[in-house]
Amino acid sequence: MGREGSMKPPYQILAYLTSERERVISGGPLLLYSNDGDELKQMTVDIAKGLKADVVQLTNGDFMVIRV
Repeated sequence: MGREGSMKPPYQILAYLTSERERVISGGPLLLYSNDGDELKQMTVDIAKGLKADVVQLTNGDFMVIRV
């Protein structure tokens, strides 16, 4: 058994989409910004469909495309 700190989460974040420019940071997953809410939702759906992944909408309005 490995150490608790070295366990991988049961999901992978593939993309993070936001309408708030101050939340844009570089990192592991693809990060996209749009100031148009409808465009942001459509991009999220299109990416999730293309990657055969799931979408989670956060309480702050941002979206994560994840694979479980």
